[in-house]
Amino acid sequence: MVDKTFLHWPFFEERHRKLAKDIDIWASSRIPELTADELEDLDGTCRLLVRELGNSGWTRYATPASGGGISEKLDVRSICLIRETLGRYHALADFAFAMQGLGSGPLSLFGSTQHQERYLMPASRGEKLAAFAISEPDAGSDVAALSTTATADGDNFILDGIKTWISNGGIADFYTVFARTGEAPGARGLSCFVVDADTPGFEVTERIDMMSPHPLATIQFSDCRIPRENLVGERGRGFKVAMATLDVFRSSVGAAALGFARRALEETIKHVKRRKLFDGTLADLQLVQGKVADMALKVDASALLVYRSAWTKDCAAERVTREASMAKLYATEAAQRVIDTAVQLHGGHGVVRGNIVESLYRDIRALRIYEGASEIQQTIIARQTLNN
Repeated sequence: MVDKTFLHWPFFEERHRKLAKDIDIWASSRIPELTADELEDLDGTCRLLVRELGNSGWTRYATPASGGGISEKLDVRSICLIRETLGRYHALADFAFAMQGLGSGPLSLFGSTQHQERYLMPASRGEKLAAFAISEPDAGSDVAALSTTATADGDNFILDGIKTWISNGGIADFYTVFARTGEAPGARGLSCFVVDADTPGFEVTERIDMMSPHPLATIQFSDCRIPRENLVGERGRGFKVAMATLDVFRSSVGAAALGFARRALEETIKHVKRRKLFDGTLADLQLVQGKVADMALKVDASALLVYRSAWTKDCAAERVTREASMAKLYATEAAQRVIDTAVQLHGGHGVVRGNIVESLYRDIRALRIYEGASEIQQTIIARQTLNN
């Protein structure tokens, strides 16, 4: 049984406790069915997950009320609770929910009324899939080094460039794209745009096969003409749009990792209690007890950092760059260690494909890289701390 006493921490309100209960009931009954064809039809499974998350109302938590969402503004605690729960049941279910939020995040925070009606409303219902396109072959963590350009041409912008490592690439209906508009050098000369997948000049050039299956692609813009109204926020303020979006969703990466770690701990507890060894069970051995204690400690510490960051964003501060980076860094690194311990304590069974802890071992690795690798989070935390 997964420990849920954390829901009584002062970070949460009664609505959050009800949400956690409801999403757990839904996930336990629906996710096995929805992910049954994952290996045979990855794209179809992702579309199905988004549609059913939408039909059940969960994707409404990833958009504000103005775009069809539940709350007036994005509630980060709700997003984290949903990601933690979905991650505990299946990594792809978490991915499907997360990308609806991240991909449409710039529109949630900076989009016009037209953007919200055209893109957010269907995204909140699970009818349109979203993607967040910022990384490039030579620019990932260093956003200021982006080379994709958006050139003004009358009532249009013309996009040219390549983006890669794009989650939902190849299956998304629209992409929030960051490109250089040249108002100033570096980060000050970027802007954000929303681009429909069927726009002439937009092409998916490569699908990327991952160790933990997710729809990922390289996309290219070649003389891709979009109307000026597709600009999201102010021209030249794209870096602000990107950072504000990550401020919301970076904590939720930690929440997904927390869900993975909770599942690994749950599976480990069940295994060591029933595995017979030396006239007893694995759980009787002090060495095993020490490892389980370390796992439980890392899970609770991760939860404290994740939900502190989420509460701070919801209730106390507009920007939570330091808190979100701490949550993301610690929770993803801790989950890697918790899951590695789970595999070790499962012995040979832990490395058999199809075993839950083997799947988690592959699933967790990317979370230490995307939305800012661990080393980037360390840099952010250090700079924020030194500047205090």
